[in-house]
Amino acid sequence: MKNGLLIWNAVLTLAVVFLGYQHFQHHSSGGDSSSTPDAAKGKKIVYVQADSLLKNYDYYKDFQKEFESKGFQLENDLANKGRTFQNKVAFFQQRAQQGALSQDQAQAAQAQLGKEEQDITKYRDEQLRKLEEERLKKTEEFYTNIFDYIKKYNKESGYEFVLGYSKGGGILFADASLDVTKKIVEGLNKEYKEKDAAKAKK
Repeated sequence: MKNGLLIWNAVLTLAVVFLGYQHFQHHSSGGDSSSTPDAAKGKKIVYVQADSLLKNYDYYKDFQKEFESKGFQLENDLANKGRTFQNKVAFFQQRAQQGALSQDQAQAAQAQLGKEEQDITKYRDEQLRKLEEERLKKTEEFYTNIFDYIKKYNKESGYEFVLGYSKGGGILFADASLDVTKKIVEGLNKEYKEKDAAKAKK
C-alpha cells in the first residue's frame, strides 16, 4: 500500500510538470489584466511550480489523506481476517492431532478452510481494485481541475504557454517574476471550497 502511495505522488508530480506542454490560444485583450504579475505584463509565458501546487492544493491534500486512511483501514481489515483465519487453522490442526476428528470431518473442515482462504483473497483483490478505480478517478479529476482552471485563468491573462516547473525537470531556469503558482493555487482552492459547499447543501 505504501508503494501505491509513492506511485500516486510521482504520477501527480509528473502530471503537473507536463502542464508545460499545454499550449493555450491567445485571447482578445478585452479581459481584465489585473491578475497578471507586473513584471510579466507583455510576456506570453509564465510557469507554475509543480511541487508547490501539490503541497498547497487542498483537493490533493484532502484526497491524499483520504486515500491513506482507506489504505490503512484495508490493511487492518485484512490483518484481522488473516489472524482469524490462522486461529481457525491452528484449532483444526490441534483437533486433528488429538484425533478428535473423523476422516470425513477432517476433509469437511479442510474444504471449509480452503473456501475461507479463497474468500479472503477475493475480498482483498476486490477492495484493492476499488481503491485503484477511485485513485484513477481522482487523478483524472485532479488533472481536469487544473487544466480547466488554467484555461479560465488564461482567458484574462492571454499567455501562450503556462509551463510546469520542478527541480530536475526540463526547465533549467525560471524568472521568479513569471511565477503564477500562488494565483493558480488560490484560484483552485477557492473553486474547491465552493464545490464542497455546494455538495454540502445537497
